[in-house]
Amino acid sequence: MSGRSPYSLVAAAVLAGCSSTSAPAAAPAQDAAVDASEEAQDAQPEASAPSGPVATASQLVVVLSKDWKAVPATVARYESASPGGPWSQVGASFAVELGHAGLGWGRGLHPTPPAADPVKHEGDGRAPAGVFELKLAFGYAPPSEASWIKLEYLQATSDLECVDDANSKYYNQVLYRSSLPTSGPDAPDWKSSEIMLRPDELYRWGLVVNHNPAPAVPGGGSCIFVHLWGGPSSPTVGCTAGAESNIKELIGWLDPDTKPLVVQLPQASYDTVKDAWGLP
Repeated sequence: MSGRSPYSLVAAAVLAGCSSTSAPAAAPAQDAAVDASEEAQDAQPEASAPSGPVATASQLVVVLSKDWKAVPATVARYESASPGGPWSQVGASFAVELGHAGLGWGRGLHPTPPAADPVKHEGDGRAPAGVFELKLAFGYAPPSEASWIKLEYLQATSDLECVDDANSKYYNQVLYRSSLPTSGPDAPDWKSSEIMLRPDELYRWGLVVNHNPAPAVPGGGSCIFVHLWGGPSSPTVGCTAGAESNIKELIGWLDPDTKPLVVQLPQASYDTVKDAWGLP
């Protein structure tokens, strides 16, 4: 729709062994002092491992809006040398448009607040707020012309559909209709879907946002993408859209080895969870 220091232990053992041999009278006291120093070093707390919904990622796409109802938003890219940060911004920020109803809490890697409001639902015109995986890219070009994309890539043909029928077993899946049997229990059962090869340019390049992942909650929202916009002040019906040059650069930058994530939030909510979630 248009996310130990083994040396000190060895040293202490060596020192303890040396102290059992003949030595000047002052040596035991000296050894005891060294042992105490080593023990104190051992007692130092280790740096805590990254935690929170972005702990496994070393690429982040951060989308921030003014508030829950705002449609314009800003995207910034961040990377880190190791998962979970510290983060450094990559390149310049750029403008995007969100759903015509703004943002609503979605289903992703983040802990949803107990009194979350608003919440994303099918057809509500909201883009999902939270932390989501970015694993899959798509576009009109054949794979031979999309070799610059490192993510898994699907060519958007008239056979490629995203199922938005909440009653379908394939709800919120992007798949080739021809990959399914034509009859039987696994045949296409949906009454509504998006054909990914659109008559316009909006899906020429895009990303699938892993919102409401399997097992998808029926009615929880489907077919959420990052794709090309129709221009500034052109809201979507639940996706995040931007200028082609910016979206292509974003897609080309993403590397599956970094386990990239997108974080979408209003600015005030971002500020609230920033430290707890390990955000830039």
